[in-house]
Amino acid sequence: MIRLLLLAFLISCTVAASARAEQISVTQWGVGLYGAPYAVAMDQGHFKAAGIHVTGILSSYGGGSTVRNMLAAETPYAEVALSAAIAAAAQGVPLVIVNAGTRNVAEFVWVTMPNSPIREMKDLIGKKVGFTAPKSATEMLLIMSLEAGGVKPESVNRVATGGYGPGLTAMEQGGVVAAPIIEPAWTKDRDKYRPVFFVKDLLPIMASTVGVTTREFAAKEPAKLRSIIEGRRRGVDALYRDPGAAAKILTNHYAIDPKVAEASIANMAAARTWSDGRFERAALDRMAEGLRIIGELKGAMDWSTLLDEQFLPPELRGGVNSP
Repeated sequence: MIRLLLLAFLISCTVAASARAEQISVTQWGVGLYGAPYAVAMDQGHFKAAGIHVTGILSSYGGGSTVRNMLAAETPYAEVALSAAIAAAAQGVPLVIVNAGTRNVAEFVWVTMPNSPIREMKDLIGKKVGFTAPKSATEMLLIMSLEAGGVKPESVNRVATGGYGPGLTAMEQGGVVAAPIIEPAWTKDRDKYRPVFFVKDLLPIMASTVGVTTREFAAKEPAKLRSIIEGRRRGVDALYRDPGAAAKILTNHYAIDPKVAEASIANMAAARTWSDGRFERAALDRMAEGLRIIGELKGAMDWSTLLDEQFLPPELRGGVNSP
């Protein structure tokens, strides 16, 4: 009887622990490096220390698919592209942005073939240059980078290639002279291509991803939301303290070679890519400017209607209304 009671108790504890386990959504989890702090926070216990048991990450191809994952989840929190959050809100989705995710676009590189005559940005004038899709982040960043590099965007024949892989294939076959690639694919394949420009060398900080939730969840579960944000923040801090350890952790979650993980995490950490959650007005405004360039945003952006700082630690607040 005692053994049966003990077994029943252990089963009930297991069920209770499973019930408390949380899954959240992160754009391009397993592919892009936006999710690195979450991997660190899960494996090093930072989520648990912050009061929440995050055990899994739901992935997506990005954009609206991550927002849809978030809306369907039991724990509706996701890190999504800022552009996707703005677009969803404009369509009436009742979401709110609660923390910053990545604060620059250090993962983006435009490359060419090793034997190409393209050596610098001015060599792109009059040539076909790839980006993934109309109104995408790559179209926006290509235009902004050209302008920052002193090249008129209209002097370059910009070609939508349908994705990163198809763009590189088009370049290899001579359809375009340059195409974008992102980390960690750039580190993995850097011997195959030669960089033309790194976006991080041309553009200042620029909000790329943000943490979002539904307004209902924010109202009903503020403590849980604060725990997610704090756990991620601790993951970011740990990543910067020891990028090498973070790279090893990443290999537990991503199908990535350890040496590639180490180099790509080091590249992104050096650029201070991951935000601790605080909003930086300049980074937000720069992304809004880019979205206006590609026609995804009309007029000025009133951040106070979409961002809510109350779930951040007090010392990280104050960025929404700063000039």
